[in-house]
Amino acid sequence: MQSFDELSLSEPLARAIADLGYTKPSPIQTETLPILLGEDTDFLGLATTGSGKTAAFGIPLLEKIDATKKHVQAIILCPTRELALQVSGQIDLLGKYMSIRSVPVYGGSSYGDQIRGLKAGAQIVVGTPGRVIDHLERKTLSLENVKTVILDEADEMISMGFKEELESILSAVNREQSKTWLFSATMSMSVRKVAHDYLTNPKKVEINRAEMLPSTIEQLYYMTREGNKPDILCKLIDAAEDFYGLVFCQTKSLVVDLAQFMSDRGYKVDTLHGDKSQDMRERTMRAFRERKIRVLICTDVASRGLDVKDITHVVNYSLPRELDNYVHRIGRTARSGKKGIAMSLVTPTHRMLVGRIEAKTKSRMTEGRIPTRKDIGVKKIGAMATQFVEQNGFSRAVELLDENWKTTLAGMSAEEVAGRFLSMLVPDVFQVENDRPQISRDQGDRREYRGASERRDDRGSDRRDDRRSGPPPRRDERGNYAPRAREDRGAFKPRPAARAESREFAPRAPAREPREERAEFKPRAVAREARIETKPAAVARAEARPERREEKRPAPRFEKKRVMVEQDVKPKADGFVKPKASIEELKTAAAARRPFYEKVARPPTGGPDGRKPVARHARGAAEGGFRPPRKPSSQPPVG
Repeated sequence: MQSFDELSLSEPLARAIADLGYTKPSPIQTETLPILLGEDTDFLGLATTGSGKTAAFGIPLLEKIDATKKHVQAIILCPTRELALQVSGQIDLLGKYMSIRSVPVYGGSSYGDQIRGLKAGAQIVVGTPGRVIDHLERKTLSLENVKTVILDEADEMISMGFKEELESILSAVNREQSKTWLFSATMSMSVRKVAHDYLTNPKKVEINRAEMLPSTIEQLYYMTREGNKPDILCKLIDAAEDFYGLVFCQTKSLVVDLAQFMSDRGYKVDTLHGDKSQDMRERTMRAFRERKIRVLICTDVASRGLDVKDITHVVNYSLPRELDNYVHRIGRTARSGKKGIAMSLVTPTHRMLVGRIEAKTKSRMTEGRIPTRKDIGVKKIGAMATQFVEQNGFSRAVELLDENWKTTLAGMSAEEVAGRFLSMLVPDVFQVENDRPQISRDQGDRREYRGASERRDDRGSDRRDDRRSGPPPRRDERGNYAPRAREDRGAFKPRPAARAESREFAPRAPAREPREERAEFKPRAVAREARIETKPAAVARAEARPERREEKRPAPRFEKKRVMVEQDVKPKADGFVKPKASIEELKTAAAARRPFYEKVARPPTGGPDGRKPVARHARGAAEGGFRPPRKPSSQPPVG
């Protein structure tokens, strides 16, 4: 098929296509349009990004819509807000003479406007899965009469975590009366599973799968250190011819920091990331399309659905975690057969990713030479030569030169005069490197350089390197901790003496004495026959602190002392050992396995047998009463 005239399209649709300037269909359109314009069938289309998939499913969809019925007849699901807005705008342009309306449904926008658009009789809904689910739950969107379901960029929707939402939406559609068209740039296992579950005998079109990227893209990569990336990016932009493009970063914080750095250098930049409100994102894209800003720094949110004409450059400030995103990033340039340049800043630790990208995309990446300040200066000054020659009104300026100027210029050559004026006009070209603004450490700690010898990269490891003295650990552009630069690494440095002597870092006194210093207070002594067990450790410590003992418990009025043999009786914390028994008495007590009690003097009596019981505890004796032991002995006393 060489032109759209061969398709026998309706007159309003053919006129809209002519207004858009479409003359020759792209390869995906050539293969897809005859199938989708014919019989009703499920469809699976695989093609590279920027190949014209929107028109490939938009043209046959409009031909199947009944403009007289004011209810939703088709739904198109997109992964991002930008892509939903773009697809909705493209559908409106193609159907402007057919009285067919589409309504974009996406998060971050007012529900009221979307509900009014749905009630106004829109035949096509273009939305993101999350907001479509919200409208289904609110009963403001009905899919009962939907006859066509289109999944645009299905691989990206699944990778973004919308698989459950997709299945819920597809389950809400009457599959007996509807057909599903799935379009994707890559064919992952998740996409295969969705196609297997929800597509019935689909017809498949696969375009240019040997090469995932257009041949008109020139791919370059530049080896650099992490900390040098901001300066290298500025040099590449200055050295490029009429730079108008995107800079992709891995994190939102890096997008903000890099935009601030470049704004301080005088570049007109703006940002695009998930934290910006929908209104701000739309204003940013409007300014970028109108070329009021020529550099847009963004995250992967802009790698899908960003269709801006004549983008000349795409810069990968940091390589993506998933190599599929590399294809979608650089697919923003070289669209519709035009040429484009894709540049990537690669650190030594990510050098192996270049080979993996080449193997995946079946393409070749060339290592580029980083332009020097002299190269950039020559380019800028050379561009001013034409303006210098074409300058009008210089004769009036000569008339205004007084004697002071003539005296000053008399001793200068023409080159010196031109050089002085050029340094005044473009001072940034002749500015000393140290005078240029730099990303501060508190902002750019995530972009410090990793040494080439480090085996760890910034793609997920979170090991810490803060066990040594020196500066605090730094982070790379993905927010992970990174090793210090080689000049910061070195041998272990002890703490300064002043810091060690400070109260905050002074070592604490041990709560207890070392065990070897308490050898005399062992709870069990080695007592055999005539060797009597020593005092228990608790009693010995109490005696070592008489002031505490006197404060907590009064002196006992009565005292009972127990003599034990270590092999027979375990020591008790409430008894005192007094080695006054003879050897014979100890042997007798040991043979009977009964403790021997020595009777001590006590006051006169008062018990039924003429004696007062002996208090077993000093506390009980002090209170003047008898307190039984907590664990009475099972053996009767001797005597």
